[in-house]
Amino acid sequence: MAESAKRNYKRKESEYVPIGPNEFGKLPPQAPELEEAVLGAIMVERDAYATVAGFLREQHFYKEIHQYIYHAITTLSSKQEPVDMHTVTEQLRKDGKIEQVGGPYYIALLTSKVSSAAHLEFHARIIVQKYLARELIRISSEIQTKAFDDRTDIDDLMQEAEGMMFQVSQQSMQRTVVQIDPVISEAIDRIRQAQKSDGTSGVPSGFHDLDKLTSGWQASDLIIIAARPAMGKTAFVLSMMRNMAVDYKQPVALFSLEMSNVQLVNRLLMNVCEIEGEKIKNGQLSYHEWAQLDAKVQELYGAPIYVDDTPSLSIFELRSKARRLAREKGIKCIIIDYLQLMNASGMNFGSREQEVSMISRSLKGLAKELNIPIIALSQLNRSVENRGGSTTGQDTKRPQLSDLRESGAIEQDADMVCFIHRPEYYRITEGPNGEDLRGKAYIIVAKHRNGATDDVLLRFKNIYAKFMNIGDGDANPYATIKSRLNNNTSGMKGNTGGINHMPEMPDYGIGNDNPPF
Repeated sequence: MAESAKRNYKRKESEYVPIGPNEFGKLPPQAPELEEAVLGAIMVERDAYATVAGFLREQHFYKEIHQYIYHAITTLSSKQEPVDMHTVTEQLRKDGKIEQVGGPYYIALLTSKVSSAAHLEFHARIIVQKYLARELIRISSEIQTKAFDDRTDIDDLMQEAEGMMFQVSQQSMQRTVVQIDPVISEAIDRIRQAQKSDGTSGVPSGFHDLDKLTSGWQASDLIIIAARPAMGKTAFVLSMMRNMAVDYKQPVALFSLEMSNVQLVNRLLMNVCEIEGEKIKNGQLSYHEWAQLDAKVQELYGAPIYVDDTPSLSIFELRSKARRLAREKGIKCIIIDYLQLMNASGMNFGSREQEVSMISRSLKGLAKELNIPIIALSQLNRSVENRGGSTTGQDTKRPQLSDLRESGAIEQDADMVCFIHRPEYYRITEGPNGEDLRGKAYIIVAKHRNGATDDVLLRFKNIYAKFMNIGDGDANPYATIKSRLNNNTSGMKGNTGGINHMPEMPDYGIGNDNPPF
């Protein structure tokens, strides 16, 4: 040792202070003694492996020789063979690892260090925690190295960091077993709440027949609403979002990957105010349409609606934003428009199908974590278009579960799959019983994990891209305006909705059968 290195020590070797493990450097988080104790306990007691098999993995061990031993134990258990000192030694011989672990002597030494498996689970969980700490150190080191590289795209690096952190967080999720009594109490409480709310135990959609079938969108459910383009997916969720937030005061968040915030609000104004989209876009509104806009937009002010228009949103960004919204705004439902535009940047997949599968599984996990329904829109493949039209009274354009695009995992992960089908779009104007299908839309509940499947018929006003209950009548579009004009003879001055640039206008007799506009 150089003289300068001895400067802080006493002259006599016997008086040197030993260097601690973190005094001049850092060791990776590890617990080799506990690893030895866990492996020894598994080989000592017959059923010990079953205690840790659910969460302890080979890669969680720090020492490589312990990984080899645990792999041998896992192999024996999978073949339903006994696990003890002799069988593990023999399996290591078959694996060609017996000499690398120190021979039969080391296996015997592990079993001699423990007398029982009393604290096996506690020790095993510490091993897992040490592994997770090492993973966090590894990830942070990789991200730091790449961040110092000027050639690195920061946006891509952030996506990669989120992906790696997501993988670690998935490993740290603990599944606990609970006794059934508190679960029964919670189930009975929900039944009582449903009784008080006329059978609706979840978040109501505002479409009465649909709510009767589903009892509302249920907490922790993943709901897929799928359709071909131009069927009205966005119009449906906007109509539903308005019902949730305005009529039922339920906070709802909409993540729009397809439209900007302004485009989305224009669609919402078109839906709520019943004004043609082209006029909303170019501003060519007549007097009564300005008044209609002014009157009906009031219900949207202060509504608990939260919109995010981040393009190409990743599942990791969504999780972060959704958790914050649930914590700060108390949202009761999340809507995603639409699933195929999401990505899982920062993770490697063999195909787009695998990526979509991962996204759908993550959405289901997020719904369970936040205990709210998540509604994701999805596209259907072109097989719908390739089928024939109405033959012998049968609508062959009717969507099926096999029409879901890109991944069968969407169907598997979803608690409910609904299709939007407008026969009129395919020039099918008459149903099998002669009923008029013009201006009608079917919400086809094709999969319902916790209830029945059926078709729900709604009205669809194409000119306003608006879905309505089948029994809702056409309101007189001039009744509201006439009432406002009678209370404000000077026109639209001083209105609270911010539309105060309207010119004064006389009473043109709005409300008559043939208004002069």
